[in-house]
Amino acid sequence: MTWLADIWPPFALTLATPRLTLRPLLDADIPAAVAAARSGVHQPGKSPFSTPWAELPEDELAPNMAQWYWRCRAGFTRESWTLLLGVWQDGEFLGVQDLGARNLAVLKTVSTGSWLKQAAQGRGIGKEMRAAVVSFAFDYLGADVAESEAAAWNKQSLGVSTSLGYEPNGLFRDSWGTEVEEVQRVRLTPPTFKRPDWPLKVQGHEGLKTYLGL
Repeated sequence: MTWLADIWPPFALTLATPRLTLRPLLDADIPAAVAAARSGVHQPGKSPFSTPWAELPEDELAPNMAQWYWRCRAGFTRESWTLLLGVWQDGEFLGVQDLGARNLAVLKTVSTGSWLKQAAQGRGIGKEMRAAVVSFAFDYLGADVAESEAAAWNKQSLGVSTSLGYEPNGLFRDSWGTEVEEVQRVRLTPPTFKRPDWPLKVQGHEGLKTYLGL
């Protein structure tokens, strides 16, 4: 029998931390992702995202999320890719952690982004899932640099970055929705990475590495 992961190798990947399971989103997972987003991701009118997708009306939010997940899969190439990993704890869907890169084989640089439903925030989960994908990028994909960014006012996101050893990498101004924001870039390398005191368990990475030409 041909499995879905035989057709699209990233689907075989699973990352496990002491509390969390991260794996690529399947179509069957989209309803859970939509429900988590509808439960609330941030305070109304204070979007931490450059595109304020979580503020869309309910009838627009679901198709917008589904289209984004499908678009990331369709545009996934060796030269440019975004891997969207659903985050679960004890079977409960909590949010999404993404990992992306351009020309990773040469530039050795990845970027990350994420969201968590509000009910899961404030418990160290954001730090744990970021540590998981950064560990995976450094130890399994051969990355030398991990980059991220957040609005300068977003102390929660920047606090996660600082706690993991990211260093400031410049400010820039950008339009986020209808607002102009000061955005802080941050940068992490293996020597500065404050590794967690738990081992990351990884399964199904071989096919992904081959698919990416690594």
